Amino acid sequence: MTQTMSGAKMVVQALIDQGVDTVFGYPGGAVLPIYDEIFQQNSIKHFLVRHEQGAVHAAEAYARSTGKPGVVLVTSGPGATNAVTGLTDALMDSIPLVVLTGQVPTFMIGSDAFQEADTVGITRPCTKHNWLVKDTDALAHTLHSAFHVASSGRPGPVLVDIPKDVQFANGTYEGPAKMKSHYQPKLKGDLEAITALVAAMEVAQKPIFYTGGGVINSGPIASQLLRELVAATNFPITSTLMGLGSYPGNGDNWLGMLGMHGLYEANMAMHDCDLMINIGARFDDRITGRLDAFSPGSTKAHIDIDASSINKVIHVDIPILGDVAHVLEDMLKVWKARGRTTNSKALKTWWAEIDGWRKIRCLDYAADSKVIKPQYALERLEALTKDHDRYITTEVGQHQMWAAQYYKFDRPRRWINSGGLGTMGVGLPYAMGVQFAYPDATVACITGEASIQMCIQELSTAQQYSLPLKVITLNNRYLGMVRQWQEFFHGNRYSESYVDALPDFVKLAEAYGHVGMRIENPSDVEGALKEALALKDRLVFMDFITDQEENVYPMIPGGKGLSEMILK
Repeated sequence: MTQTMSGAKMVVQALIDQGVDTVFGYPGGAVLPIYDEIFQQNSIKHFLVRHEQGAVHAAEAYARSTGKPGVVLVTSGPGATNAVTGLTDALMDSIPLVVLTGQVPTFMIGSDAFQEADTVGITRPCTKHNWLVKDTDALAHTLHSAFHVASSGRPGPVLVDIPKDVQFANGTYEGPAKMKSHYQPKLKGDLEAITALVAAMEVAQKPIFYTGGGVINSGPIASQLLRELVAATNFPITSTLMGLGSYPGNGDNWLGMLGMHGLYEANMAMHDCDLMINIGARFDDRITGRLDAFSPGSTKAHIDIDASSINKVIHVDIPILGDVAHVLEDMLKVWKARGRTTNSKALKTWWAEIDGWRKIRCLDYAADSKVIKPQYALERLEALTKDHDRYITTEVGQHQMWAAQYYKFDRPRRWINSGGLGTMGVGLPYAMGVQFAYPDATVACITGEASIQMCIQELSTAQQYSLPLKVITLNNRYLGMVRQWQEFFHGNRYSESYVDALPDFVKLAEAYGHVGMRIENPSDVEGALKEALALKDRLVFMDFITDQEENVYPMIPGGKGLSEMILK
């Protein structure tokens, strides 16, 4: 229905028509007309964060956990620039976001007005697309286009910059049904290429499925089809950091995560395979290692919805452009129609070789330590929450890698971390975004004592909305991954990696109105976790004092190949 209304009212109406129920934001002068409209309605919940970066990270996690676009509303100038880290984080990890920013009035743009910034220029490199709306009559179409672009094809963040006079002025509003878009990504894969891949699968002696975040982004059907394909073929499967959960972490064919801190058996299988089937991954440098040593003897297939990702890093023999769910559906149809054939004799030998690599037990650690090993804390957390409706968020660094190694994710969208950009400070606002989406779920933020301080003010947001998060800080008093690299490659010269002015996190948590715990002995780990998990209505900040010198293994040094792992 066509209606006349103010630009500010159009924003709220467009959000309602797009099915938005949650907005994360922080008000300011350039968005007050929109905030006034939010105040006058009851369809959309607004969550007030303590920093615009926290708003975008919370929206990212909301999107990652629900599959729906996350929505952010911030003001002009510093409000918009504070959102840039979150936008870049979302772009790197293909997360659908719609970020709405206020802007100075159109007649003041370019005059260095108060809180003016070239938001569209600043955010062009870190968004999938962005718009500056100078005409109220164009606003509705732009907003509906923003949601379409953010969630279609390879998902990503978009930004709509709305000057204040456009928000006040009246214009014509049209609903999303009348919106036409020229952006129509290709969903169905080429049947000839799919048939060629199935033919290669039938004769492969050492095949492997290499999966990424594209499986999860494609939706729950993609994960179901992937599991069906793995069960039908009995091929081994591994995953990137972003793909964890698309196949069960306790599944028979699961090799664990691969890459720089991936499992020995996953990396060796990738190196030695003769058929690599990349499903929704982008050949990230943390996966490939040295390019000329990456899976050197394999025929390579790549399924991806983003044409720019295919042959960008690794040349492949069988490129398939399309949505993962559509392509997997056609793969299964073709494979079944051709007789459900695999090279079963060679496959049996291949599994025997993989089982030999599994015996290396690359994740073993000194369990009899007198200090808390971070791996032990995570193993106990995993065991105590396996029957929960659970979600895990992390920051970036050692704790992130240990969580990926030791946690068994059996469903997609339960693992929320910063993969591509590697952003410190995301874990707490990520956890908030998930808890907002799933109030009754167990949401644990695994963090380090350095990362948690980058957005620690969001403990106030958690208090305001009574979010019962569980914050697990693996406190080794170092920038852990920085210290590990300095130990390995810089002669133990720990330049600026020691954190020697830490707060008392127990008192800090209590100051924000939460429960604080400090755990120093391995014998207290399980009891403390049980106590925290039993507090269903309180945020619990758990400060685990862990081994300062513990390193993440396996590790592939920079410039080395997958088979050149450091195991201890």
